[in-house]
Amino acid sequence: MRSVYLGHIDPIQNMDRFYTMILQETLFGEWSLVREWGRIGQGGQLMESHHTTAQEAQACAEQILRQKLRKGYQIM
Repeated sequence: MRSVYLGHIDPIQNMDRFYTMILQETLFGEWSLVREWGRIGQGGQLMESHHTTAQEAQACAEQILRQKLRKGYQIM
């Protein structure tokens, strides 16, 4: 997984959210997991975490993905 876009839309609860994750290698050979989330159509919040290996970053992304899918997000 290099990038994934998730959405959680429920008109009854006025829920219209997105969550994006991008894995990318840094200039220094480390890996970064960039996450952005917020309301669809609005500016989101960003968070970046750094990892020493691609496998470590991938494992972190997969754990977050499982959590989001359990909360009702869907891959778009």
